[in-house]
Amino acid sequence: MLSVYKTFTLRYNKVVFIYKSPVKWGVQIAGMIFQTRSNTITGKDTNHMSQSSFGNKFKVTTWGESHGKALGAVIDGCPAGLPLCEEDIQKFLDRRKPGQSRYTTARKEGDLVEILSGVFEGKTTGTSISLMVRNTDQRSRDYGNIAYSYRPGHADYTFDQKYGFRDYRGGGRSSGRETIGRVAAGAIASKILNQLGISITTYSKSIGNVEIDYNKLDKDNILKDTLYMPDKEASAKAQELLKEKIADTDSVGGIIECVVKNMPAGVGEPVFEKLDANLSKAVMSIGAVKGVEIGDGFAVASACGSENNDNFKIENDRIVKSTNHAGGILGGISDGSDIVLRAAVKPTPSIAKTQSTVNKSNEEIEISIHGRHDPIIVPRAVVVVESMVALTLVDMLFMSMTSKMDDIIDFFKK
Repeated sequence: MLSVYKTFTLRYNKVVFIYKSPVKWGVQIAGMIFQTRSNTITGKDTNHMSQSSFGNKFKVTTWGESHGKALGAVIDGCPAGLPLCEEDIQKFLDRRKPGQSRYTTARKEGDLVEILSGVFEGKTTGTSISLMVRNTDQRSRDYGNIAYSYRPGHADYTFDQKYGFRDYRGGGRSSGRETIGRVAAGAIASKILNQLGISITTYSKSIGNVEIDYNKLDKDNILKDTLYMPDKEASAKAQELLKEKIADTDSVGGIIECVVKNMPAGVGEPVFEKLDANLSKAVMSIGAVKGVEIGDGFAVASACGSENNDNFKIENDRIVKSTNHAGGILGGISDGSDIVLRAAVKPTPSIAKTQSTVNKSNEEIEISIHGRHDPIIVPRAVVVVESMVALTLVDMLFMSMTSKMDDIIDFFKK
């Protein structure tokens, strides 16, 4: 059968598609594109929603903006009977709230959490847990000068390209304040892990070019330290560096390290729900994180197989590894060793130093960011990384409960 070819031109989201194909194919492709656009507008296709939910069996949906009335989270899949009160969650939120030191934003927020549902007489009920934190110290007027311009390093331009509209007050949904919901939910996940004997230790490994000395690591210093570093000497040097950058109206980044102990072997899926893949996705979803590595990470690229392989041995009648280059995960499944993860955090993009950019009128302009901003994101992001790791581990643990038929039989035979 002879096909009639024709050149088609389609415009979608400011992108022009030009292609040559049989007429019937062109009509079908056009229909698919416009159906996608129609579904996006009507909300029929959830794949095109803003994706504010995370997890499968233990699911968290966060909501709220930096300068809105409140932020929060809804948690589905939490088992009934978990002892839980607002204080349990508040301890985590206090670690990320602003105004902790001269190295954090001066915005004064108590970040007091309210449990709206899912808890009765001090225990979870098994139904949805709804959490809310009210905003009390917004200063939206500080952001008037960026309503029609694009801040370098921020998501202003990409939000405009995606939605054609954005909440410029403090970055709206792309603000670091969005992580409140993550941390509140992470506190609950961490409590579940504690019940299982699984612990997570997270800290600032480096700030700028200042790195901790593992020989001087003191875990007790982490929560006492302004920068959440386990090495007092490194923290002192990092603080001097930050003072220099503040005076120069600039900022720095750093690396956060997270270590999970007592994670049982066998958690994770072999293909698309790998434990390391899901941990990476969880941590990379944090706005300021630009890289994640597990175990030796990028260092394995320059290692030999004989150096990178972790040998097995028997210790106290258990199979263990002699080393942990893999970071506690093999084939996407936990191997029983410590899970070691590191996240690279970029410098705070909001700086008072003059930068070049453009505005919505396509004019090249100079911009200086005003408002209250952290000269470094790392210290307050420590608990955010910890929370996303906790949420992922609980979700993967719950998913793994049905991996073996024998376990299912044993459970339901009770």
